[in-house]
Amino acid sequence: MTNFDESKTKINLARAFAGECQDGARYQFLAKLAMEEGYAYLQSIFKTHAKNEMAHAQRFYNLLADNSECKQKNVDMSGGYPFAKGTLIESIKDTIDTEKSQSDVVYPDFAKVAEDEGFPDIAKAFRFAGSVENCHKLMLEQIYVKLKKNKLYKSPTAIKWKCSNCGFEHTAKTPWESCPSCELPQGYVEIHIDMTSGD
Repeated sequence: MTNFDESKTKINLARAFAGECQDGARYQFLAKLAMEEGYAYLQSIFKTHAKNEMAHAQRFYNLLADNSECKQKNVDMSGGYPFAKGTLIESIKDTIDTEKSQSDVVYPDFAKVAEDEGFPDIAKAFRFAGSVENCHKLMLEQIYVKLKKNKLYKSPTAIKWKCSNCGFEHTAKTPWESCPSCELPQGYVEIHIDMTSGD
């Protein structure tokens, strides 16, 4: 087993912690943008994703602290971190690319290094985080396609729509413009995500 304080895994944990903190912040920015564009339910999805990212950050922070032999004042590292600004749909596209990179490249690579250096629990933590990033990517792809095709609140068949504020439900091809029960706008309607389809 490699000495943790001299390992690449230590640096990778620090990079992962920094990246997850930034992802959490970016999802908060995305949530604010969704609300500004009238999509309150999307805001709640993005806030949940931000919470997930911060949970990953906490896990990586704890692994870094628990495995180090001495208290760390600083861990020198370098890494590329995305910075982009745009409309809601542009920001979702950028976030899809970030999540894809993490799930398909970054975390599998970090897990392999940790495994090779003799840190199977850390390798497992990287793999678990990567699997969540993949779920985020799949959900964002659904939202992106629906927004791009103007189908966020349209269905080819009648389905049950639900107000995320008051719980009112109605079955139709499209939901209401404003909830008949609490009168909040359409952006509060829960959207349907089908993780097995591209539409």
